[in-house]
Amino acid sequence: MRDIYERLLAAASLRSTDGAIRVSAEYEPIGGAGDTLFPPTVKVKETDGAGYLVEPRYVNGEKVEVVWLDQPQSQANRCEQAVMDAIREGSAYLPHLLLVTESAGVPVRTTNLQAPHRSRDAYFRDAEDATGAAFDKTEAGRALRQASSEDWSAYLRLVPSDLVYGVWDSHRKRRIQVKIPRAYKSAMIGIAPLIGVRGAGRVDPLNLAGDTVQVSESGWTPAEGTKAHKGAKTARMSELGHGMIPPSEGLGGVSVRSVQREASLAMAQLASLRFGDAGEEFTAAARALVAAIALLGDRLAFASPALRLRSGCDLVLVSERVQWVQRGRDGRPQEEPLAVNTVHEALALFEIASERARAAGLEWSAEPVALKPNASLQQAIDKSFLSDGVGEAEGE
Repeated sequence: MRDIYERLLAAASLRSTDGAIRVSAEYEPIGGAGDTLFPPTVKVKETDGAGYLVEPRYVNGEKVEVVWLDQPQSQANRCEQAVMDAIREGSAYLPHLLLVTESAGVPVRTTNLQAPHRSRDAYFRDAEDATGAAFDKTEAGRALRQASSEDWSAYLRLVPSDLVYGVWDSHRKRRIQVKIPRAYKSAMIGIAPLIGVRGAGRVDPLNLAGDTVQVSESGWTPAEGTKAHKGAKTARMSELGHGMIPPSEGLGGVSVRSVQREASLAMAQLASLRFGDAGEEFTAAARALVAAIALLGDRLAFASPALRLRSGCDLVLVSERVQWVQRGRDGRPQEEPLAVNTVHEALALFEIASERARAAGLEWSAEPVALKPNASLQQAIDKSFLSDGVGEAEGE
């Protein structure tokens, strides 16, 4: 593993012929090849209704249609959640921001590994430390705000995963905003999709009538044959979760020829990371550490024999290759196996990278940066946990 680290150390600064690390994997539905899978639904512009993301693409030189099963943003979130789980279990540790509160007796926690915009998320912009100081005015908050492409050392020290998955500080009004491109990218597609249909409906065991009722904050009341008074909110019983819903045609998932995952780690992006006036040894070790974090996240999220993307989209791993991608020869890039296939191997590599970065001068706090919501954010969180009358049923 130390030999692999030395090769990674050189590659992350473009001091070798290695230009990338690539993971190629093939899956099939747990029900067998060709079984129905459910991609994420999106609002389609042409029809203004629900649909799937389908596009043409070249696969092995052949032009085919593919359906998105999991996009890069979602795949990155899976890696981040897997890293966060490892932190909670104690098998690995990365510095991170931690927002902690409570609402209606329920503990509420989020970190930059879970927030949509990572360390630059509005949750942290609207947070404060234990003394009541706004996060952006704390030592850690100022350091992250003042970072730039010439010096990402604050991100390496406080939120190193942001350097792997990328971040954009779009929630703060600044003419020059912090933007860090992702170094790691992964996506999953289904090849040659056949779009299915299904009949969706619901049976009410008491066969309640689907009448229109009057809705208020305290609940709902039958109209009893009279019209609701002017300005009153009304709804059908089926919208409130009662009554019959006749079956109607809906999206029925897809059947695909194969399911593929392609992930990559870009050495050129790692080599672009700068850390102020830090020396060459520190810079090289820092880049290699970011690379090791990327590999760790990938293995934690995807090394298992099975994968659940969402309900109706359970997959089993059929084959997988983790490879170095080198400068091309005779018109083709050269590929060599990279022996970081398991979580255990990725953890070992991460430990070596962490050790070398510390030896070069990196200091990581053993505790996350602890924050709490400010008064406005706490009020908004509390509102989310309030039960306010009846709501409309979804997905029926």
